[in-house]
Amino acid sequence: MGYYKTSFHHVLAELERLDLLIRVQVWRARQQHHHGEEGLPAFYIPETEVDALLDKAVGSPTWATVPLPPDLQENIQHRLDQMAAAITQHSEESLRQGVLLRLVALARLFDLVPFDLHVILVCLAPEIDRRYERLYAYLHDDVTRRHPTIDLVLNLLCPDLETKVAMRARFTSAAPLLRHHLLQLADDPNQRSPSLLGKTLQLDPRVARYLLDDDTPDDRLQAYTHVVFPQTAFGDLCFPDAFTQRLRRVADAAHTDDTDCILYFQGPYGVGKQTTAAAICRRLNLPLLVIDGRRLASMTPEDFRTLARLIDREARLQSAALYWEGFDALLADDKAAYLAVLLSILEAHPGPSFLSGETPWEPIDTLYGVTFLRLEFPPPGYAERFQLWRAAFTADETVTLAPDVDLAVLANTFRLSGGQIRDAAATACNLARARADAARQITQDDLQAACRLQSNRKLAELAQKITPHYTWDDLVLPADPVAQLREIANQVHYQALVYDAWGFNHKLAMGKGLNILFAGPPGTGKTMAADVLAHTLGLDLYKIDLSTVVSKYIGEMEKNLARIFAEAMTSNAILFFDEADALFGKRTQVRDAHDRYANVEVSYLLQKMEEYEGVVILATNLRKNMDDAFVRRLHFTVEFPLPSVDDRRRIWEQIWPATTPCSSELDAEFLARCIEVAGAISATSRWPVPSWRQPMAVW
Repeated sequence: MGYYKTSFHHVLAELERLDLLIRVQVWRARQQHHHGEEGLPAFYIPETEVDALLDKAVGSPTWATVPLPPDLQENIQHRLDQMAAAITQHSEESLRQGVLLRLVALARLFDLVPFDLHVILVCLAPEIDRRYERLYAYLHDDVTRRHPTIDLVLNLLCPDLETKVAMRARFTSAAPLLRHHLLQLADDPNQRSPSLLGKTLQLDPRVARYLLDDDTPDDRLQAYTHVVFPQTAFGDLCFPDAFTQRLRRVADAAHTDDTDCILYFQGPYGVGKQTTAAAICRRLNLPLLVIDGRRLASMTPEDFRTLARLIDREARLQSAALYWEGFDALLADDKAAYLAVLLSILEAHPGPSFLSGETPWEPIDTLYGVTFLRLEFPPPGYAERFQLWRAAFTADETVTLAPDVDLAVLANTFRLSGGQIRDAAATACNLARARADAARQITQDDLQAACRLQSNRKLAELAQKITPHYTWDDLVLPADPVAQLREIANQVHYQALVYDAWGFNHKLAMGKGLNILFAGPPGTGKTMAADVLAHTLGLDLYKIDLSTVVSKYIGEMEKNLARIFAEAMTSNAILFFDEADALFGKRTQVRDAHDRYANVEVSYLLQKMEEYEGVVILATNLRKNMDDAFVRRLHFTVEFPLPSVDDRRRIWEQIWPATTPCSSELDAEFLARCIEVAGAISATSRWPVPSWRQPMAVW
C-alpha cells in the first residue's frame, strides 16, 4: 500500500485535485469569454454582458452556468472520486508509518473542517507555483486580481447556492480560519467598500511556511518569545520532599488526563518555576514556548490581542506548551481587558499551559471547563541551597574552587533562590577570571561578594549601605559583650542547622529572625560591633536613615517601614536601626489622635519584627525609653559600657595606623588614665592639631 513519504508530497497530491477543479471551471469560463467583441470591456459593460447577467442564476458566476458535456461530467466526477479515495488511503497509511502530514495536523490543531482545508490549499497554491495567480485572474476576468477572493473560493468548492451561503460562516472572525490568523482578509484596492464576497484571501506567511516544512517561528514574536527544548528531568529538581511529591502528582495528572489544564506557578525569581515547567514538558515530550508577559503587558490593547492570538497559534504549530512569564503584570486594575483576552485564549488552548508570577491569584467567573491549579513555590531551605551550590560547580569542569571554599557556609548565610545561586556562581567565575593570578581559583571571598551582588539592591534606595571592614581585633570591649557578640555570630552561622536539619522550622510560625539590642552611651562601639558582625558573616550592613522613615503624615511611616522590611527579606543583609528609641519608643496612654497613631506605629513595628526572618540590630543611647514589648522580643541585649582605663589604653594604642609617624613622648597609658572619653571621641581626636591649639602639658 502506498503512502506519502513527506508532508509535501501530500500537499502536492491535494493540489493535483485542485488543478482538476480549476481546469473544469476554466473550460466553462472560456466558453463565456467573448474574444471577438469590439471596444474596451475593461472600461464599459457591453449590452450582451448585461443580458447574460440578467439570465444567470442567483449566486452563480457566469461560467458556472455553462453545462459540462455528460461524458465529461461523468469522467471528471469519477476522477475526483478516485483522487479523493487515493489521498485518504495514502494519508492513513502515512500516519501509520509515523509521517507527519501537516495538512492533517493543521486540521487537528485548529478544529478545521474539510472545506477549511480546501480554502487553505487554494491560498497555498500561489506560494508554490505562480501560474495559479494567472489562473485566478482568468477566472476573475480581471488581470489585476491574482489572489483568490471569497467569491472565487465558494464557486470552486461549493456545488450549489445553499452550500455557498452556509460556508460564508467559515470566514467570520469567530471561525477558526480568521480567529487563529490562518488567513488574512484584504480589500480590493479598486473598490472602496467591497462586499464579503469581493474580499481577497491570503494565507498567513507563518502558516504557509509551516505547510512547506519550515518551523521558523513567526517574525512578529521573536522579541517576545523563545522556544525551549527541555533537558531537565524530575530527578534534577531540588525541592523539599513534600513539594516534589506534589509536583509528581501534578505531572502524572497532566500526562494521563485528557482535560486541558492551567498551572499557575507562584513565587519569586529563581525558585524553579520555569525549570519545573520544563521538567513536566519533558515528561510529556513537549517543547516549551516561553513568553515575556511583562513586555506584552505594556502594549496597546489591540496589539496585545493580536500578539496573544499569534502566540497561541505558534504554540499549536510548534506543538509546545505555553509558559507565560510575568503573568501577574496583567493583574493590575487597568489591565483587566488584557487579562480577559488571555484567559479566553487559554480556555480554548489544547494541552497544559503555565502561568508564572509572584502575586497570589485565583480565577473568578472564568476558566470554565479547564482544570486550574495554583502552586506556591517554597524558597529553598539549607539542604536545597547546599545541593544547588554543589550542582552549580559540578556541571562546569573548567571551574576550580579554592581549598578554603565552604559551600555549607554560603548555603547557611545567604538565603538565595536557585536562580540566584546559579547567577552568583557565574559572577564568582567572572571575579576569579578578572584577577591577575595564574591559578584563577574561585575563593570564598569571590563567592561571598557574588552572593551580595545577587541580593536585592533596592534596599540601597531606602537605607545607607555600610561596607564592613572592621574585625574582632578592632573591637575594644569587655569580655562579656565580646562573648555575646560571638554567640550572635554563631547563632546566625548555625541558624539553618537548627531550623532545617533539626526541624524547628516547623515549630515556629513567626519569630525566626534574630533581633538584637545594642545599648550604651554614644561612642562606645555599637556601630562598630554591627560592622564586625556583618564582616564576620559576610553580609552587607544597611543603616536605616530615620529621615527616610519618619513622616509627619499619618500612615506614611508604616508604608516606609513595609518597603524596608519587604526589600530586606531578599537582601540577605543586616538591618541596623541607629537611635532606635526614636522609632521603638514606649507606647503611651491615648489622650488624643496623635497618641493613638503613635501607638499604632509602634504596634506595626512589633508585627514587622515578628515576621522578619533576618538579622535586625537596634542601637540606642536610652534603653529606658524602649517599649517593653520590644524588649521581650529581643534575642540578645548587649550592653556597651564606657571604656575602662585598660580599654582606653588599648583604644589609644590601636587608633593610629602603623605607618603614622608618632613621637616617642606619646604615652597611651597616660592618656587612658587622664582622659575619660569613649572610643569614638578618641578616634575623632587622632589628627594632630596646630601648635597654638595644643593643650597645656599636665604636670
